[in-house]
Amino acid sequence: MLNRRILRIKAFKVLYSYAENRTMTLNEALSALDISCEATRDLYLLMLSIAGPLTAEAARRAEAARHKFNPTEEELHPNLKFVHNALAPLLAEDPDFQKLLERKKLSWDQDDALVNQLYESIVTRPYYAAYLADPEISLAQDVRIFKKIFENEFEDNDALWQILEDRSIYWTDDLPYVLTHVIRSLDDIARTGRWELPPLYQSDMLAAQGKSVDSDGQFVKRLLTAAFGRFTEYYDKVAGSVRGWDRDRLFTTDIVLIAMGLAEAETFPEIPVKVTINEYVEISKFYSTPKSRSFVNGLLDRLIKESEAEGRVHKAGKGLL
Repeated sequence: MLNRRILRIKAFKVLYSYAENRTMTLNEALSALDISCEATRDLYLLMLSIAGPLTAEAARRAEAARHKFNPTEEELHPNLKFVHNALAPLLAEDPDFQKLLERKKLSWDQDDALVNQLYESIVTRPYYAAYLADPEISLAQDVRIFKKIFENEFEDNDALWQILEDRSIYWTDDLPYVLTHVIRSLDDIARTGRWELPPLYQSDMLAAQGKSVDSDGQFVKRLLTAAFGRFTEYYDKVAGSVRGWDRDRLFTTDIVLIAMGLAEAETFPEIPVKVTINEYVEISKFYSTPKSRSFVNGLLDRLIKESEAEGRVHKAGKGLL
């Protein structure tokens, strides 16, 4: 599930916490990393589980409309295609899915207002009208309507963002990534008729397909351990390389990103230097200042070359330099 880009971001966030609080130990840092990684999959489970509450809300409204004092013909005989969708009961009857939700205490029980808001938005959408008008009845079509819901209703929903922020500090920034994996799971469900928990790391998914890959879990732990252990050295190196700047004027995010890049270059001989630099430049676009892109790019490139000259960076093979 988690690829190396998001793992680098998670390690960066933990190292940033250490930079702000030097009392943190390595064991505490690695524990925070583990929690952060697992939290992303928890968010995936929570988001996928909203199929049930949305379906229940549709059923509740249809029933309430029938019992109005003077219901219309449409209210008496509503289109119940969404109410009877096959996805929600498939997940509700999956023992593994339900056990995970229960064990991790993941539910939308306290978020009726959000579910109501979402449903009110969904029923106004052209994609929803087209779904109701289509005579096809199948799991594949029910999956398609939920894919449309996940593609259109969540990423820019301020109420949802506030709920997620309140419930877990580890869910900040993870929603777009999680929604992509929810949609992939929906595709798998349409194809196989069942749900499976995705492995935590992308390398585990590839290994299950018979591919020979290095462990992403081991990668991120080694990366954080290396950056954590030499952070003071890397900090001094960055500060000493920026002429005319006081240490207090250096942005902590930039220092942490450069420290991460140096640790990666020195720890993983199989990863090309260009890949390492590009990864941390990309992360800087989202987590630092507008000028950080060029700062991180230029200084990280120079410091890696210095480490190469000192014999601390060893790359071998075509394209690795």
